[in-house]
Amino acid sequence: MRQRINTADERIRKHVRQTYLEHSPVLSNLCGGSVYCKLENLQHTGSFKLRGAFNKVLSLTEAERNNGIVTSSSGNHGAGVAYVLNALKQSGTVYVPENVVPEKARNIERLGGNLTYFGTDVVETDTEACRFAEQHGMTFISPYNDLDVVAGQGTIGVELLHQMTALDAVFVAVGGGGLISGVGACLKTSLPGVDVVGCSPENSAVMMASVEAGRVLDLPSLPTLSDGTAGGVEPGAVTFELCSTVVDRWVSVTESEISGA
Repeated sequence: MRQRINTADERIRKHVRQTYLEHSPVLSNLCGGSVYCKLENLQHTGSFKLRGAFNKVLSLTEAERNNGIVTSSSGNHGAGVAYVLNALKQSGTVYVPENVVPEKARNIERLGGNLTYFGTDVVETDTEACRFAEQHGMTFISPYNDLDVVAGQGTIGVELLHQMTALDAVFVAVGGGGLISGVGACLKTSLPGVDVVGCSPENSAVMMASVEAGRVLDLPSLPTLSDGTAGGVEPGAVTFELCSTVVDRWVSVTESEISGA
């Protein structure tokens, strides 16, 4: 996986920002340590998802790109794919759940994405988007269940290794597990002692519960302020095995804790 991540870093480097690693005095005082925040909110689309989107699309052949691209997203991944397609002058469709945050839907459209609404859970939306892509001979890009997407997210780990001389623990938000799979796999090869901690909203901690159970679970997700990490995990997801391997421990976060932050 590390070689795949290194290749992704070379492939997307000129297209994405190396985001700041900012020291947080407030968080450092709260925990009695030195806390740094990786500011992926300053990425071109406001999210790390752009990394995986660029790596996946650039890994496709010209013919595959010309046939069209379909993706599914609760918002940020769709914005990333829309940005990439617009930059490469390619066409595609972004499936979003019917309960998508309106601001995120508008952002996808602003970036040039064509929206189709389906379902109320990301797994339902993913399934329909994949079916549509197969029916029309197009390429489906999963928001997390794709090793090229995971490798793209893992380039954050490459940057962290350049930006930090020492790293004891990394706390990563988890939905489908693409981000923590890539970052964890990258860091563990260079810093095997680093503590990789998965953080999920208590109202939608499907990957955490699945890893603890030893199998992918079909669990309902309640509404959460952390909508970007909400939703289920599809059976056979590549991120399940990766999360089982690279995540050392898990933390669930209540809605009051999220709003208080």
